[in-house]
Amino acid sequence: MIRATFVLLALWFAMPVGAQSSLQEQNELLFSQIRKVHGLSAAQIEQLRKIFSQSGFAGQGNPSVARHPMTVAECKARAPGGGDGYASRENERICGAKFMAPLFDPRREKARDARACIDQFEFPNIPCTYPVVWVRANEAAQICALQGKRLCDAHEWEGACAGALQEPDYTFGISQGAVSSVAKAHNRTNEADKSWAYGNSYRKGICAAASQKSPGCGGGGWNACGSNTYPTGAFPECRSTLGVYDQHGNAAEHMNLPLTPDQMSSAGSKRLGVTEMKGSWFIFDRYYAHQDWCRWRAPFWHGSRVMSANSHSNYHLGFRCCKTVD
Repeated sequence: MIRATFVLLALWFAMPVGAQSSLQEQNELLFSQIRKVHGLSAAQIEQLRKIFSQSGFAGQGNPSVARHPMTVAECKARAPGGGDGYASRENERICGAKFMAPLFDPRREKARDARACIDQFEFPNIPCTYPVVWVRANEAAQICALQGKRLCDAHEWEGACAGALQEPDYTFGISQGAVSSVAKAHNRTNEADKSWAYGNSYRKGICAAASQKSPGCGGGGWNACGSNTYPTGAFPECRSTLGVYDQHGNAAEHMNLPLTPDQMSSAGSKRLGVTEMKGSWFIFDRYYAHQDWCRWRAPFWHGSRVMSANSHSNYHLGFRCCKTVD
């Protein structure tokens, strides 16, 4: 933990002063927006500020490098009601929070039967806002918790994408080293029914996936790689039948993959399991880096424990939260 903190501080102080201040200014605007839209208290915003500061890089990307392919104004011009049209009073009543979608299986349940909800958009879960990246999995879990939410279990994200929440299908009792082989077995089992949020085959141009990496972006460093994302919700057709957006393109997303029953976020655990990457990211229409169908599980990509101080972060990795419905 001490070594990780030292490395972050060294990188932070190596940043030009202008880059540091512009990131702080960008984050303060973001905090104001989150407080206004989601109704967080001053104490919650202060807690959020502390989580961002412990990372040193958390935010919407390096403002000195990022070149977003679409502006917020352009997003609002194409999103329903300028983005406000994504809100649903019925979903808000069920989920107890704005811009969340109930998770259920439409073949046997109604939305009102949902026992969990998921953010419709990548954090900050505000339409026509650039997603937050450079967040470690443990920080994502902390940010979800301060909102009364939690990091999603893998099967919840998959159900939101595929349009039907299924029962958990984890292989419990395995070692961390066996995660990759178990993920591959899961993928083989589900491949016959693979789908994307918008349909049964991969389509270009329908999601936020036509951006490109910054020139000179190789290993993913802060100073070389812009988070060249689109505003969330900028592609209304990039939507699952449960009403969840941007699960393909834009930012990849942290998720919890439990290795034992007492590591399931959906069962109320705070211990959590190992990291699972979900979705794809903003260059996929140009370079299809890996599979990204709904129930595909990454074979322990940058794997670690979710709550490890050294879990992975980078310029195209964000998250969204889930919430248990009482």
